[in-house]
Amino acid sequence: MLPRIFSMLAFHRPPPVVAVVRLEGTIGRAGLMRAGLTDDGLRPSLERAFRLKGLKAVALVINSPGGSPAQSALIHQRIRHMARKKNVPIMAFVEDVAASGGYWLAISADEVFVDPNSIVGSIGVIYAGFGFAGAIEKLGIERRMYTAGDRKSLLDPFRPEREEDIQRLRAVQDQIHENFKDVVRARRGQRLKGEEDALFSGEFWLGREAVSHGLADGLGEMAAVLKERFGEDVRLRRIGPRRGWLRRRFGALAGGAIGSPLSGDSDYADAAGGFVDGVLSAVEARALWSRFGL
Repeated sequence: MLPRIFSMLAFHRPPPVVAVVRLEGTIGRAGLMRAGLTDDGLRPSLERAFRLKGLKAVALVINSPGGSPAQSALIHQRIRHMARKKNVPIMAFVEDVAASGGYWLAISADEVFVDPNSIVGSIGVIYAGFGFAGAIEKLGIERRMYTAGDRKSLLDPFRPEREEDIQRLRAVQDQIHENFKDVVRARRGQRLKGEEDALFSGEFWLGREAVSHGLADGLGEMAAVLKERFGEDVRLRRIGPRRGWLRRRFGALAGGAIGSPLSGDSDYADAAGGFVDGVLSAVEARALWSRFGL
């Protein structure tokens, strides 16, 4: 009798569940047509993922060229905190790219899987901007700026570069780079292979090379890896942001981009400023992707 009861219990045992959370796009503030990845924006999805019944693991699908180091760190910390709290393993699956901040997100996982054509790494810090000092001089435009604090106008694009500004920027970049390297060392540890000068140079590699350098653990497609790990009956529960009917119907613009009519902002000056800001953000995002030929 008892063996039969145990057999029936085993027969009705629910299948294992793996939550799938997609981390795609640039990291940081919103662009013109879509939001970037931010800690606050991802929080609801991550919380829902870790609340699933029968949860065996959380799979992160990574496709990001990087962006804000602060947001990269905050998202990383949130994922690690939830993983420890729920005692659930995290597995990352890289699609096109996990570079710079995108790699910072990937190593929040306990294991990182890549495609042979994935771009991985770029452990470094970059700043890019424009200089308009010569242009406004030719146009006869006078720049007027008044500050309290001699460092307040650091790297003003409408004035010639100053060596002290460049040194200050480099000091900040170096500290962020050290913070990034500390996280990589803590998460990858003895799995890293090769000289740190090369690994942390800002270089990036394709999937197989990334595995050989210890930046990733293996090649593999998400569904196949998860079925091999948890069984053919594993259920993949895809978790994404909840959207209202207006956003579902009309897409990102319905969400009310900064200064758009749907945002409730009637000040046309603010609307124009928001539009310009959105265009610049979109250009910055495009530049990040294009660095990796994407």
